[in-house]
Amino acid sequence: MSSQNASPSVGAKTGELVPSRYALNIGEIEVMVVSDGVLPLPTKMLGHNADPAVRAGWLGDMFLPPDAFDWSLNVVVVRSGDQTILVDAGLGIDPDLNLPRAGQLIKRLEAAGIDLGSVTDVVLTHMHMDHVGGLLVEGVKERLRKDLRIHVAAAEVKFWEAPDFSHVSMPPGFPDALRAAAKRFSTEYQSQLRLFDEEYEVAPGVVVSRTGGHTPGHSVVRVASGGDKLMFAGDAVFAVGFEHPDWFNGFEHDPEEAVRVRVRLLRELAATGELLVATHLPFPSIGHVAVDGDAFRWVPIFWDY
Repeated sequence: MSSQNASPSVGAKTGELVPSRYALNIGEIEVMVVSDGVLPLPTKMLGHNADPAVRAGWLGDMFLPPDAFDWSLNVVVVRSGDQTILVDAGLGIDPDLNLPRAGQLIKRLEAAGIDLGSVTDVVLTHMHMDHVGGLLVEGVKERLRKDLRIHVAAAEVKFWEAPDFSHVSMPPGFPDALRAAAKRFSTEYQSQLRLFDEEYEVAPGVVVSRTGGHTPGHSVVRVASGGDKLMFAGDAVFAVGFEHPDWFNGFEHDPEEAVRVRVRLLRELAATGELLVATHLPFPSIGHVAVDGDAFRWVPIFWDY
């Protein structure tokens, strides 16, 4: 996959300035980060329990506008042995919430030369609409393998039977859209779901582990081969979460538990030095974590072409 990081012919075919994908090897395992686009959301979503002045100060320090923040939306493709694993599936179609710049995954997989029919497994970090929506796009299910396995924590499926939104802080319309997407996904793909309780090895060197917090069944995916390691942390870590891991993200269903999970994972990543990729870190979202006083520091990798 690494040979396809930059291809002028692909850019010309898609009409995009850049291919919106980045590939690397974790030992013998191939990993490709693919951008599904960006989600423009109110800046309060970054930390609704934070002092507004402190939050505005962070945005200013990052040279970001004060009113809206573009969240990257990253998906990962992993090839281990004869398995091709899609980790999360992007937004799919815009659920009437003014999110037109996301939902790019299917065409970007095609531009990267990845046939939907070659995907053997899907791993869902959780069932928010920006993680399952790509599989709900018209015509996608028919292009997937009949024996496709979709791995998700049992606690996640159970949660969406009667989801609790009492601790979130979302813009209007989002709770209804999230409920609808999760319900539709569970209905359409019920026969292909492969549930796990706490941990499951999807392929050699590819392990999904439930963390909870963001949602009860939220999970992370660890990739390890030949001494190299990478964690796809889903929505456990956001851009502001290194300096302010105690800030509550608006989409967290259990914010206090999400903070505990975030701090635990960041400490682990800082100690091991393994690579981190996360859904909403700026693309290509690959880097390391360092301890910085009582908080943490994000250290992006130097792109290797």
